[in-house]
Amino acid sequence: MKSSGPGIGLRTREWRPSDHGRLAVSKANPARVYNYLVGGKDNYLADYEQAQRFLGVAPEIRDTALSNRRFLHRAVRHLAASGISQFLDIGAGLPANPNVHEIAQAVNPRARVVYADNDPIVASHGQARLSVSGTTMVRADIRSPDDLLGHEELRRLLDPTQPVAILLTLVLEYLEDLEDPVGIVRRLMDWAAPGSCLVLSHSTGDFTLDHDREWEVISFEGPVSLVSRDRAQIMEFFTGLEPLAPGLVQLSSWRPGIGAAHDPSRIWAYGGVARKP
Repeated sequence: MKSSGPGIGLRTREWRPSDHGRLAVSKANPARVYNYLVGGKDNYLADYEQAQRFLGVAPEIRDTALSNRRFLHRAVRHLAASGISQFLDIGAGLPANPNVHEIAQAVNPRARVVYADNDPIVASHGQARLSVSGTTMVRADIRSPDDLLGHEELRRLLDPTQPVAILLTLVLEYLEDLEDPVGIVRRLMDWAAPGSCLVLSHSTGDFTLDHDREWEVISFEGPVSLVSRDRAQIMEFFTGLEPLAPGLVQLSSWRPGIGAAHDPSRIWAYGGVARKP
């Protein structure tokens, strides 16, 4: 799930029957719902309706989605300025301006970015719209990290002997504990060279003030659901890594810049960046 900017409002679009017949979009899709929440245009009626159900229970979800997008931008800009020129964006979601490669290449024109997502619609959009120098989109599932890391396009573009930034922003909540998300992150970081960095954000209930809401609506029909984790659980993903200041903090508190303000009760996610020694 992943343009952002302060003050973006939710908006509708003109829904056309041809959309549904052409793209099989009768059911809400997590990537498209996220796209809607951050003000994107690659979403359809089912996604809009699902987003409205979410927002009816927890309007803070939009604040969290927007804050996550800004966190990603700041982290990528910082790492590119620090000398990292390779980025692997897993669970990249639909293209949204500015994309990771646009931020990284604005700092270092030679930066290379691999986007990965297991959603066929996301992969199709990405392959059509992200075919620019130094970038590629691959269809791969984080649940099979060896298949992802062995993908021909990834191996063509990224050099595992050089530092790489692995981006996992609001992705791991889609993995149940039984799927071993900690082990998956460890496998990814074992592959990465020393000096590589993990950029991670994860939703949490730690900042939720109202515990009496109907939380079952904050999920998708079918096999997709969200797993909220507390700070201690999220810290497990950084085991063996060296956190960059200010550590694992609420998204809007990670190097926010001058003049940034936020209501802590409306940002329901942690974010952090850590370096592999």
